[in-house]
Amino acid sequence: MTIFRPLAAVAVLLTAVILGTPARAGDTAEVNILGFSPDGALFAFEEYGVQDGSGFPYANRFYINTATDSFVSGTPIRVRLDDEARTVEEARAAARTQGQSVIADVVLAANRGYTAGWNAVTELSADTSRMAVNPRPVFPPVDAPVEFRIDDISLAPPSGCDGLGVDIKGYRLIRVGTAPGSSTQLVHQDSSVPGSRGCPLGYAIGGLQTFHPSSGPPVFALMIVMRQFGFEGPDHRWLAVAGRL
Repeated sequence: MTIFRPLAAVAVLLTAVILGTPARAGDTAEVNILGFSPDGALFAFEEYGVQDGSGFPYANRFYINTATDSFVSGTPIRVRLDDEARTVEEARAAARTQGQSVIADVVLAANRGYTAGWNAVTELSADTSRMAVNPRPVFPPVDAPVEFRIDDISLAPPSGCDGLGVDIKGYRLIRVGTAPGSSTQLVHQDSSVPGSRGCPLGYAIGGLQTFHPSSGPPVFALMIVMRQFGFEGPDHRWLAVAGRL
């Protein structure tokens, strides 16, 4: 689990300014779509990297019920190896081993779905507040377009985030009605910031994964990248909102 040290982070930034040297960068988690259960009832992804400040490798796995947009019991799985000599692959392997009791990776990989849209965190030209896609590669399209839009919301800081001098953010997510007779829907709106998010500074749409199971309704997972206050600079972590198409 990520440990935040706000006062130490401020000290690092101030030292960099005083000495005239650039502050070191925060860490950006890699993200990997693991896939869905065969019926689309579950979606899973992992994020991993090296924690800024400590240099410890970490790997987190998230398993989400697509009907309720809630975590499967016993998850998320979070692994951090408190040893700079250990590797990210070791952290991923430890998280992977724990995840097999939820659902086997081989099952998820066989039902990965389709990446209908994606914005890399380094992309400068994309509108990361909006994503509109054809949900599957069928041409001419047989589905209505799927469109989401996200906005930041300024909220009261959770414990440990006050006094940083930054604006703490939640988010509002809407799904735009694109099919005839459909209307725009509020998918999610934060009323407070969960402590598990650390000290979030903003959100962007990272991608949309869709899945059309052989039985059951088609489902989606909207990937959201979250920018956090980090020890050496802004960190990037991943969230997912899941539901039916």
